[in-house]
Amino acid sequence: MISAQFLLTALVVVLAPGAGVLYVLMISLGQGKRAALPAALGCTVGVLPHLAAAMLGVAALVHSSAALFQTVKLAGVAYLLYLAWQTLRQRGTLKIRAESRHDRFSRIALRGILLNLLNPKLSLFFLALLPPFLSGNPATATAEMLALGAVFTALTAIVFLGYGLFAATARDRLLGSPRAMTWLNRTFAAAFAGLALRLAAEKA
Repeated sequence: MISAQFLLTALVVVLAPGAGVLYVLMISLGQGKRAALPAALGCTVGVLPHLAAAMLGVAALVHSSAALFQTVKLAGVAYLLYLAWQTLRQRGTLKIRAESRHDRFSRIALRGILLNLLNPKLSLFFLALLPPFLSGNPATATAEMLALGAVFTALTAIVFLGYGLFAATARDRLLGSPRAMTWLNRTFAAAFAGLALRLAAEKA
């Protein structure tokens, strides 16, 4: 069940750059170590509904309904574009600045939750990821999926927090250069916009 192969697979998946990783890096660069924890926790909590949906089979229903899938997908695309806009705007709430600025814990976490919650492909991903690592015994399938989901969630929180602490450590060096700040904001904005376009192209 929880084999070395599953741990390696889950670790590779979590380490891969995505919307959650970008958000944690950006928030930690902009606001320091205090912001790394709520950003990582928010993105992790946003994964949980998709795990639950995969376990309950709800994800299969979502992906079999084109209208429902498109609704969730378009909401996710809109939110990613909103984050890109907030990163570029002169007074945007996500714009990286040299001066100290600290959003509320709950606000940072909520943005992370919404970021992953509004990505309908995550539930399909878990439907594909978890079954190959089950023992095949129907009597223990639910318990096994809960265990696999718990391990994946823990890895997500740990890796995202690690990304955040790394970015916060690099904050002083990077934010000392106005040119670096300009390119950081443009890069993050472009990355969010790119993820939005990729999500828009996805099919159920």
